[in-house]
Amino acid sequence: MNLPNSITMSRIICIPVFLWMLSPFFPHTSWYGGQEIIASLFFIVLSISDGVDGYLARSRGQITTMGMLLDPLADKLLVTAAYITLVAYNPHIVKPWIAVIVIGREFLVNGLRSIASTQGFTIQASDLGKLKTLIQIISVVAAILDHGWHAWHFGWFLMPVDLIAVAGIYWMAAVSVISAIDYFVAFWRKIDKASTHQRSKDNAFVLSRKKSARQGS
Repeated sequence: MNLPNSITMSRIICIPVFLWMLSPFFPHTSWYGGQEIIASLFFIVLSISDGVDGYLARSRGQITTMGMLLDPLADKLLVTAAYITLVAYNPHIVKPWIAVIVIGREFLVNGLRSIASTQGFTIQASDLGKLKTLIQIISVVAAILDHGWHAWHFGWFLMPVDLIAVAGIYWMAAVSVISAIDYFVAFWRKIDKASTHQRSKDNAFVLSRKKSARQGS
């Protein structure tokens, strides 16, 4: 197994560790908010590893079928696990319907990509999809930190953790829906274009057969 695939596999293996960090079984730290900070940093590292393994695979020419399968699987598992856990960990911020939107969107996009693959074309990640990923990271981290603090005070400066978490979660939900629609529109255009091309080929084949029949007679 090459290095990019090893990083991807490590991300999958670390997901249960991340869930343990958000559970009541995680050991209490001697400093306040230790659980939230450790879990947040760990999630950030896992999220960064997604970009690292993709970069290494492209730069080293180590793009493999296994990597193409495991990388999106690892991303979906991490995001799904994070939001399902946050529904119980911080229900004030992450409502069940938020998790349903996030998970449903991931299933929809995966389904569209699978169908597109069987039809011989791919749906590239859009800018909205990339923005959604960034907002997901911010919203998950903010929701975890909000479990321990409503605000951070740095002298005269006040960072409203609770407000950032709420805004991030709802912004993420909105972008998830919009990006899902964007993927569906791109998929529909590809399918429609492929169908039109196939009909043109079929018509050309029929005309060719008719022409050959006339010549033969």
